[in-house]
Amino acid sequence: MAFREEKNFANKHKHKVIPDPLIKENVLERAKDGEISCAVAFEVEKELQVSSDKVGITIDLLNIKLIKCQMGLFGYKPQKKIVKPENMENPDLKDAITDALVEGRLSCKSAWEISSRLDVPKLTLSKACEFWGIKINNCQLGAF
Repeated sequence: MAFREEKNFANKHKHKVIPDPLIKENVLERAKDGEISCAVAFEVEKELQVSSDKVGITIDLLNIKLIKCQMGLFGYKPQKKIVKPENMENPDLKDAITDALVEGRLSCKSAWEISSRLDVPKLTLSKACEFWGIKINNCQLGAF
């Protein structure tokens, strides 16, 4: 079996960043086995009324693995991503996604906003994007 080096998520942050002590404490309380889910990370954001990027940076600096993306794009075992392409017969969804594209991609934040506005589950929106060949980028927590 080949040796696999564990990732050091803090390396993404070249500048010296010190984690917010309150976010750090909350994340450490909620992380299990060195992992924290996307949903739990957003609970931290909501409860502490801080930005998602600050929560994401803190998670990275603590070298905690972010799992179970709510868009289904990463963090699932064993296949990593769970989203599969699916055609949606929803012209409002397609129009909203198309209108929000920047350089042919849809930001995670825009995807969440569209999901909320049209009352469409995040995973359903993600499946539609996969079907239409639209990549979701700029994770709000900084994972991608």
